[in-house]
Amino acid sequence: MHRALTLTRRRIVSSIPVLLIVIVGTFLLLEAAPGDAVDAYLLSLGGGDAGLVAELRQSYGLDQSLVKRLTLYVGTLLRFDLGWSVAFDRPVLDLIAERLPNTLWLMGAATALAFSLGSLLGILAGARPGSLTDRALSIGSLALYAVPSFWLGLVLVLVFAVDLRWFPTAGIETIASGKTGLARVADIAWHLVLPVSALGFIYLALFLRMMRTGMAEAWRQDFVLFARAKGLARRRIVLRHVARNALLPLVTMLGLQAAAMLGGSVVVESVFAIPGFGRLAHEAVSGRDAPLLTGIIIVSAVLVIVVNLLVDIAYAALDPRVGSGEASS
Repeated sequence: MHRALTLTRRRIVSSIPVLLIVIVGTFLLLEAAPGDAVDAYLLSLGGGDAGLVAELRQSYGLDQSLVKRLTLYVGTLLRFDLGWSVAFDRPVLDLIAERLPNTLWLMGAATALAFSLGSLLGILAGARPGSLTDRALSIGSLALYAVPSFWLGLVLVLVFAVDLRWFPTAGIETIASGKTGLARVADIAWHLVLPVSALGFIYLALFLRMMRTGMAEAWRQDFVLFARAKGLARRRIVLRHVARNALLPLVTMLGLQAAAMLGGSVVVESVFAIPGFGRLAHEAVSGRDAPLLTGIIIVSAVLVIVVNLLVDIAYAALDPRVGSGEASS
């Protein structure tokens, strides 16, 4: 427990400069982009006079200097206020709170699918390197990893939703179903089967190949050769020695792939019309809503930092040397 608290404290302190860089960099990049939310709003109205433009810019504080706006924005963030969405005319925090849970459901289920099934198939492939099973799984994982997630999502929709009618074509749950409790959870899970498959299968292939590679390297280690020399059963060697040591890089990869999976959810949510974080980001870009897009990027950075922190804690639990190193450093 002490090592976990020490590791958490160190990671939180080290993440503060990262968040500051993300905040300032995002703000400056969006300011450098042509146009803003007022321009997009006037375009939707078909135009407007100079008086309306000046009034809107003053209302949203766009008439102030860049430094002052950045200072005011950082001040609002310190009060846990992400600002006001120009396109939706609502607080940014409220919009994110509505959409983020859907994305977390999608990412969490896809990560669980990719990690668990990818690890199991990787163990099956790496148990006997060079075997027919190993070659078949390696070729299949390579082909699956090369498939774009949006193409896989469209194929899954056409086959399992349109032709076979096993799953719904879009959405996160049945509209106006009135379901609550476990019935609603089951309905959401039913809607997430295809999106989770489209997002998770790509990373499943990555975890499979990493697990297989790690096991191939572990077979050459001295402790494995010693276990084989002692006459231990191959099944015991695979599960207790080879697979356990090959699992550590996969835990690290969970944190590294968090940002990539968050980005991949944007495409999957668009294909399956899921009202999640990714679609909200797309709508913010379309509406040139800088406050909303900045809030989305900041929350995404916090989410990636939290995931990496959890991965570091899990890695320290699996390998005590990591935790003791952090504590003594």
